[in-house]
Amino acid sequence: MVFQSSVGAEKRHGAGEIDGLAATEVALDRLGIAVTHLRCGFFFTNLLFEAESIAAGLLRTVLPSDHPMSWVAPRDIAEVAAMTLLNSEWSGRRVQAVHGPADLTWAQVAAILADETGSDLRVERISDEEMAAQYRAAGMPPAMAEAVLEMSTGLRDGFIPEQPRSVVTTTPTSLRSWIRDELLPVL
Repeated sequence: MVFQSSVGAEKRHGAGEIDGLAATEVALDRLGIAVTHLRCGFFFTNLLFEAESIAAGLLRTVLPSDHPMSWVAPRDIAEVAAMTLLNSEWSGRRVQAVHGPADLTWAQVAAILADETGSDLRVERISDEEMAAQYRAAGMPPAMAEAVLEMSTGLRDGFIPEQPRSVVTTTPTSLRSWIRDELLPVL
């Protein structure tokens, strides 16, 4: 079995929605089956939720703009999952990080977006309360808004993923190519 989890699940608590993935990892481990937990970085596709803001030249985050983190294309995660399932050489419990091609800061993401869109784009760090209010304004119930917010805040202060970036954890799709293929058509 392959389970798509998240970077941060190794904390087991304090990372909002990621805590549910951590609990699922534990539950699957108790079954005694062969399982690989894919601990994935921040999805490029999360930027689709920011399309309107990006078009307006603004990228908002609760994270410091100079805080590097792993960013990954979901199609790369799917390829890692498929290759794992097709490989009959593994058994037991495994954890496989899926970090994408490079750790990027929000400032670097904004620069790549600006270059690809041909527009000025700035990063604005907003408070946790402002981000939660944005989530609620988008229709999230308060508890869900808080849990989604904690996915960022729980990994913000000094968190280091359990598996460091390596040849095995690095995947090929760049943010730049994903923007061209997936984001630009909706802007």
